[in-house]
Amino acid sequence: MMDALVSVRNIVKRFAGTVALSGVSFDILPSEVHVLLGENGAGKSTLMKILSGIYEPSEGEIQLSDTVYSRLTPMLSKNYGIALIYQELSVIDYLSIEENLFVGVIPTRKVFGIPVVDRALMHRKAVETLLRVGLNRNPRTLVGDLSISEKQQVEIAKALASDARVIIMDEPTSSLTDEEVRHLFKVIGELKQAGIGIVYISHKLKEIAEIGDRVSVLKDGKHVGTFDAKTTPTRALIASMVGREIDNTRPDSANVSRSQRVLQVHNLSSVDGRVKDVSFELYHGEILGFAGLMGSGRSELMEVIFGARQRSAGSVTLAGRDVTVKTPYYAVKAGMAFVTEDRRLTGFFHNFSIAENISIVSFLRTAKRQISLERFDRPQERRFGQQYMQRLRIRCSSPDQNITELSGGNQQKAIIAKWLAAECELFIFDEPTRGIDIGAKAEIYQIMRELADAGKSILMVSSELPELLGVCDRIAVYKEGGIAEILDNRDATEEEIMRIAMA
Repeated sequence: MMDALVSVRNIVKRFAGTVALSGVSFDILPSEVHVLLGENGAGKSTLMKILSGIYEPSEGEIQLSDTVYSRLTPMLSKNYGIALIYQELSVIDYLSIEENLFVGVIPTRKVFGIPVVDRALMHRKAVETLLRVGLNRNPRTLVGDLSISEKQQVEIAKALASDARVIIMDEPTSSLTDEEVRHLFKVIGELKQAGIGIVYISHKLKEIAEIGDRVSVLKDGKHVGTFDAKTTPTRALIASMVGREIDNTRPDSANVSRSQRVLQVHNLSSVDGRVKDVSFELYHGEILGFAGLMGSGRSELMEVIFGARQRSAGSVTLAGRDVTVKTPYYAVKAGMAFVTEDRRLTGFFHNFSIAENISIVSFLRTAKRQISLERFDRPQERRFGQQYMQRLRIRCSSPDQNITELSGGNQQKAIIAKWLAAECELFIFDEPTRGIDIGAKAEIYQIMRELADAGKSILMVSSELPELLGVCDRIAVYKEGGIAEILDNRDATEEEIMRIAMA
């Protein structure tokens, strides 16, 4: 085996008595994609932050080529050529592409003895680097004008401009279309040919055999094992990650009462034209899924129903009452819940504890005024926190812990908990499992099914067809701002859904 670019041996990391990593060993070879798997909270991010110099290990050593270190600094890691591309991209929208490539390392030249920015060199290197990643854009284009996939290409170009030898990609395909994913894989293949080592963190198991060479699995901060990405069965990887089999059977729709209509949407359209004359019905105890291509307008429909996007026509009736709302506040008052697509941006209050986030919607539903100075019931707030931490198995140290300290899956469960605490009747889930691990996904599916079995009604948007088939009673195929067809789960297949969506 060739010499590793980076090796970590027996790494231990403790946080205030909590062991995040316990004796983990891991290496990255030139010209390989080393996939890192594990449930949220397994220690993947902690290990990567140790490699990038953000965290100092409590024990263990890190070897870069022939040199062994007890810890890395961000500068040492960067100078060696370790680049970390976060799931939440760190590009700066109001700077150009070429300016983003050289943030912190702006090249200069001297004019009459005075150092000035070497714009010509920046532009020349930017052109060369964008060509390597296949981004056909003028380097002087503002990054704010780019798509998500193009911004990701800028992040990769930024790593290459810094002469990266190892590139760590955290959930790189979570917001990409299938076509954009194929292009990313092509770029990764070219990086491999150039001798660069890739650490690829993903929860999309179907990608592993296609893009990976080796797979390392972490569980509860420990290294379970390293496997061949091409030959190891998916079921074996799942068992290594979560220690149990995942049930992929289709739902039993016996509890759905087709005689009891809970939600009726009639001729709904939005001012911006993204939602066009949509009508459908949702029944008691039913999960109605929405499939469709990226950009078809599914999320926009949910926003119009919830009052977060302006309606131009149509009506919404909930339990026989007209609830055609103009703002989310009135949707909450009417008993609607909305688990949004971007949990970090719109899902929770970053400066609130877990208990405060869980109890806030319940407080709003019972408050007498929209803008209220009424006191929070602190004991009740803490009771809610304790109750739903246990009910949804939220892994945390206490209800007073800040919600930003939780893993993605546990944050999502806390968001669901706030709507459960408010005793909502209609739940909207928009991409509820994006960016979370297979074990947490299974728990969220179980929560949704328990809600439906208890008589709640659910709208679910997802870009993962196996997820829709495994959870929903019916599936609406959404296309160009409207519903093309609604399929019963018993008759639906991935092929049929895609045929309708792309017809």
